[in-house]
Amino acid sequence: MGLLEKIRSPQDLKKLSVKELEKLAEEIRRKIIEVTSKNGGHVAPNLGAVELTLALHYVYDSPKDKIIWDVGHQAYVHKMITGRLDRIHTLRTLGGLSGFTSRAESEHDPFGAGHASTAISAALGFATARDLKGEDYHVVAVVGDGALTGGMAMEALNYGGHARRRITIILNDNERSIAENVGGISNYLAKLSSNKLYNRIKQDVSELLKHIPDNILAKKAKTVAWKLKESLKNLMVPTILFEELGYRYIGPVNGHDLEQLIDILTHVKNFVREPVVVHVITKKGKGYPPAERNPELFHGLGPYDPKTGEPVKKPGPPSYSSVFGKTVLEIAEKDPTVVAITAAMALGTGLVPFRERFPERFFDVGIAEQHATTFSAGMAFGGLKPFTAIYSTFLQRAYDQLIHDVALQRAPVRFCVDRAGLVGDDGPTHHGVFDLIYLRSIPNFVVMAPKDEDELRDMLYTMWHYDRGPISVRYPRGRAVGVEIKPQPQVLPIGKWEVLKGGGDAVILAVGATVHPSLEAARRLEAEGLSVGVVNARFVKPMDAELLQELLEGGPGVWITVEEGNLPGGFGSGVMEFLEERRALDKVRVFRHGIPDKFIEHGARQELLKLVKLDAEGIYEVVKGFLRAL
Repeated sequence: MGLLEKIRSPQDLKKLSVKELEKLAEEIRRKIIEVTSKNGGHVAPNLGAVELTLALHYVYDSPKDKIIWDVGHQAYVHKMITGRLDRIHTLRTLGGLSGFTSRAESEHDPFGAGHASTAISAALGFATARDLKGEDYHVVAVVGDGALTGGMAMEALNYGGHARRRITIILNDNERSIAENVGGISNYLAKLSSNKLYNRIKQDVSELLKHIPDNILAKKAKTVAWKLKESLKNLMVPTILFEELGYRYIGPVNGHDLEQLIDILTHVKNFVREPVVVHVITKKGKGYPPAERNPELFHGLGPYDPKTGEPVKKPGPPSYSSVFGKTVLEIAEKDPTVVAITAAMALGTGLVPFRERFPERFFDVGIAEQHATTFSAGMAFGGLKPFTAIYSTFLQRAYDQLIHDVALQRAPVRFCVDRAGLVGDDGPTHHGVFDLIYLRSIPNFVVMAPKDEDELRDMLYTMWHYDRGPISVRYPRGRAVGVEIKPQPQVLPIGKWEVLKGGGDAVILAVGATVHPSLEAARRLEAEGLSVGVVNARFVKPMDAELLQELLEGGPGVWITVEEGNLPGGFGSGVMEFLEERRALDKVRVFRHGIPDKFIEHGARQELLKLVKLDAEGIYEVVKGFLRAL
């Protein structure tokens, strides 16, 4: 039995020597690779945070002390040493451990995460509650992977310096978010960590500390030497940003030196009574050469070969993201005013080829979706044609900007909403199930969803030619349908749907990725004597009022709406609004089918679609059941 199997709680760590902790770190890295090579996951962030996690739990007393992880995808090690090792093999699988922190999972997860830049705000909330209730515990926010590029983190930093609550911010600086970090904060941190004179003196002082015997007199000497090192740093390293904001700044610290980490965190815990930033330098992908060489790929990926690091590729159609990336590049070759914007997701959104071909027309703004949205509006009004690619779950963060800065002013921004619908193993923090609701509710927006990859290309060409206001297209994660792609995309008439199959008993009004499963369900129903039509409702806004009126006047009196989004306020609600406006609610029997009004757990995408009956089998059962019940 290795050391890792003996760790049942953070208290077990405190019994180990530094040498044993170093051996434990090696075992943990092997376990991370073993699990993620099968299940996929955030490999590089966790490999880089091993020693930091061990030091935090060695010094602090979780769950009494609150350790709050920003984003939460760096917490695999945290899960292993807080009683979840026996379930770590279930990571990101249906019914298994979440890939992020989760309050429902453990008392050691005081705050759930999944989106960046939340930890400092949450930590300040805990610290305020602690102080007002007269309690005594430590609050630690672990911020990394570029979370300081997010505006919310900067807002929290600003308020925290003003409030002066006793919190510790661990700045896990691996010099990357998902792709390379961008912006002034990143450049500033690089200057802090690369000051050669300071680092040389720091190393000399560290060597001195190691040779002082460990007794009471020596402890005082170590404290004096440590203070000397901090004083020298303040003379040579420009720490004024954090200090002017109201924080004590400590660092830069080697995030893979357990002894140094433990010494500094112990000092902070026992002697620092003010808000403090501990700047820790780590290497993303530490200890696994493929992840060290390509941290962007290994930030988050599916199963891979643990020996070579090569992703396990299955034959099949291209992904929607790659079709998007190829098509936008194709458009950009024809139009020099086309630009591409993303929020730290160049690889995930398929924009790497665009970045390589047109670096001057590609803009990665970091984890800053609000800025990306308004930035795009400014470029649009400046005469450019921005294609802004953001995951559905992250575009939620820019809702105010979508309304105020884009739609109100009719800014012709082209929003490419990736990872729409159920994304699979990243779970409820990443499911893109609200975009149909929040985009449909905004005036002046056009909202589209393609049935397959060929229609996605049509919609991207439609967006290119549309300049009357904002327009969006949403498409799912993963592989496309596998249909033949036309040599030349066509521009679609705005608001016009497509009748794919006629039917006398009922009609399915299907959106986006549900269209092909609905066709398959309709064919199965026809084999059983039920005539069900299928309409590709590719424009969620504006709806095809002309076709709906024709169905109302001469079509079947039973409509089933199908959408891969939450039902309240979604596409089906829009159909009901159409009927209500025409006082025709009593003329048609409508059944709305989609994602129920609850958060859906993590698991493989096909497993989740089956769970909510949005695969072909599920749609068949739902429609058949509704018709039989009439």
